[in-house]
Amino acid sequence: MDKLFLIIKREYLAKVRNKSFVVMTFLSPILMVGMIVLIAYLTKLNDSEKRVIGILNESDYFSNEFVTTESTSYVNFKDISLEEAKDSTMHLGYYGLLYLPNGENLEEVAQRAFFYSEEAPSSSTLERVEGSIKSRLRQERLRLLGISAAEYAEMDSDYEIKISTYQGLQNMKGINELKAFIGGGFGYLIMMFIIIYGGFVMRSVIEEKTSRIIEVIISSVKPFQLMLGKIIGTSLAGITQFGIWIVSGTLLLFVAFFIFNIDPAVLSQSGSSPMVAGPASGMSGLDPSLQLYAQEILDIPWGMLVSFFLVYFILGYLIYSSIYAAIGAAVDNETDTQQFIFPIILPLMLAIYVGFFSVFSNPHGPIAVGFSLFPLTSPIVMLMRLPGGIGEGGVPIWQLALSIVILIITFIGIVWLASKIYRVGILMYGKKPSYKELFKWLKY
Repeated sequence: MDKLFLIIKREYLAKVRNKSFVVMTFLSPILMVGMIVLIAYLTKLNDSEKRVIGILNESDYFSNEFVTTESTSYVNFKDISLEEAKDSTMHLGYYGLLYLPNGENLEEVAQRAFFYSEEAPSSSTLERVEGSIKSRLRQERLRLLGISAAEYAEMDSDYEIKISTYQGLQNMKGINELKAFIGGGFGYLIMMFIIIYGGFVMRSVIEEKTSRIIEVIISSVKPFQLMLGKIIGTSLAGITQFGIWIVSGTLLLFVAFFIFNIDPAVLSQSGSSPMVAGPASGMSGLDPSLQLYAQEILDIPWGMLVSFFLVYFILGYLIYSSIYAAIGAAVDNETDTQQFIFPIILPLMLAIYVGFFSVFSNPHGPIAVGFSLFPLTSPIVMLMRLPGGIGEGGVPIWQLALSIVILIITFIGIVWLASKIYRVGILMYGKKPSYKELFKWLKY
């Protein structure tokens, strides 16, 4: 046990004292915050630009359809030709020109309408223009069928069904997707941590193997202890770096937003994923629907979610870092690891993409349940399901318990298998191993 502690201490200090580790620990938050601030500033700058569109309407229709908004302004041209309108639009620097020619009826006007611009217009601008024309066409077609404007307005009104639980609590559309997205964020952190710091374990083994230090070390330490010490020591160094990133990054982000007077809400679309970071009593000024979304987010069992995040984080990382250590022991240089890396990353990618698709649509469906039990994907997919709670309406207790038990058994099994590869591989030099040879090493 003392030897294991010494190995953990050695690996931890070797990592945190490394110059590149120190530089990236303090430089990465600055770069990340700088990128976020730049995106927020550019988004704010882009949203502040108002597009001006000229309209040359020679028809008897579309007199009130194009209304100026915060993002788009319409200027009407009268008593000029089309060529004069084009020249005026170009010289005035307008975004484009909408030409509505004269016609015998609305259908003919709409068919002959054109939008002129210097460059291809954005799809959002075209959708707004086309939407106004389609709405007017629909209204005219219904009028010809004997339906009045008032009746059309009544038919065209939006409808949204109210949803509630059996106990009478109001539900919100999209809340399952929002919860899955929050859980997916935790899962994504696990995936990135595994990829980054699992690679650290692998490179550490390769360095010691190529420098022949490993031959001296294993004369007094068992290969299993050495592998376990490397995994734990490197993971502790990674957690230290990760913690510094979160604390310093959060402080820098708040300071940067305050200095540059940037509203964090500019990073999200209006009305999507409303996030409120205060108590429910501070939401009185919000729109009622936003209050419900905010309350749903506040009602997420954050303590439980963070606790199980740590459980799945530790178990998931230990499983994958054991595989990384085995790969590092099996090769002589980092170039030879490429044939083994993709099979490791594939389950993580599968967990992210399949997890999002399955949990979004049906968090209790067979695909979501299956991937949340499969040990190589459960650390990510189960965290996508957990924001919905545990027990009734959430993840069944037996599924959560079974998932953790399977992870523990898988970890023990993979460590046992990885230690066999590690025991043979750390003393093998000058030969690229194949999958067939790795399978032979498991029998030793």
